[in-house]
Amino acid sequence: MIIIGEKINVMSRSLGKAMQERNPEPILEMARNQVEAGANYLDINVGPATKGGPELMEWLVTTIQSEIDVLLSLDTTNYEAMEAGLKVHKGKAIVNSASGDPERLEKMSDLAAKYNAALIGLCLTSEGIPRDANERAAVATEILMKTMEKGIPTEDLYLDPLVLPVSVAQKDAQEVMEAIKVFKQLADPPPKTVVGLSNVSNSTPDSVKSWLDRTLLAMLMAVGLDGAILNPLDKDLMATLKTALVFRNEILYCHSYLD
Repeated sequence: MIIIGEKINVMSRSLGKAMQERNPEPILEMARNQVEAGANYLDINVGPATKGGPELMEWLVTTIQSEIDVLLSLDTTNYEAMEAGLKVHKGKAIVNSASGDPERLEKMSDLAAKYNAALIGLCLTSEGIPRDANERAAVATEILMKTMEKGIPTEDLYLDPLVLPVSVAQKDAQEVMEAIKVFKQLADPPPKTVVGLSNVSNSTPDSVKSWLDRTLLAMLMAVGLDGAILNPLDKDLMATLKTALVFRNEILYCHSYLD
């Protein structure tokens, strides 16, 4: 199970300011905290990065990896910024993300192939988010075919069925679970699966956000989820994840398994 820490985001009030000012300390502190909490990757989200994107992404990657031994998921729709980060990244990065949009899929898969990176493929097209598991699978198949054409191993592809907020799409979680099961049948070896977990609790009261996140995580892990972009600083969420790993036989049971 791949844990991708979600907290380094240009939309964060404090970290966004630190990025603008090229102040490394708040960013490094958040990076260390997430790694210590169990993150395998850190998502570096600079959004569309329309102003100075390549320089910002390069600075973030080099700043974090010069101090902390961690792999990064580079999260931007700016192709130039994505490549700038990939050029200086140490180890196998994740390109976050391609989608079913032909231009975006072509360019992001080209970058993933060129730099030997893993790739997240969002089950999304210019027409929006698919309505059910079958429509998600159709988009996933297009993404899979393109990545195979580019020579990207299927085990380096992470398909994201797209979790929607429960506040507006309560029934959609069932479609996401079904989609994950279908994705595993698309190839041998199968592509991996990943979700942006906290999407499910968007626009819900703070008192229930963690409950929603951790319950959905356990349900998705039960049908084979391979990774999640989540908040590793949520101790209850991480305890749920580790407990689910016990039942998936991916961690040796002992009294201290939550440590």
